[in-house]
Amino acid sequence: MANLQIKGIKDELYAEIKKLAAAENRSISQEILFLVKDYLARRHYLRTRKTPAQVLLELSGSWEDDRKAEQIIADIRRYRKNSEKLSAGF
Repeated sequence: MANLQIKGIKDELYAEIKKLAAAENRSISQEILFLVKDYLARRHYLRTRKTPAQVLLELSGSWEDDRKAEQIIADIRRYRKNSEKLSAGF
């Protein structure tokens, strides 16, 4: 098994890692390994997941309708329900 030595860690970061390790009953070394493994797992998951922009781009052009734009707008307006809840204001 390989060993890793980390140099130049700021005291604030070390204190935060030490606090995390104590909260989880781990040594600092165990906590660092846990954090690295967790980061790598999340990174892989995030890289394989589509962004909202990619999902929207895939949807563009997927809607097909034989009606003209004016007819679609008219249908939307016709199916809307008017609400009197806010007619008097807040």
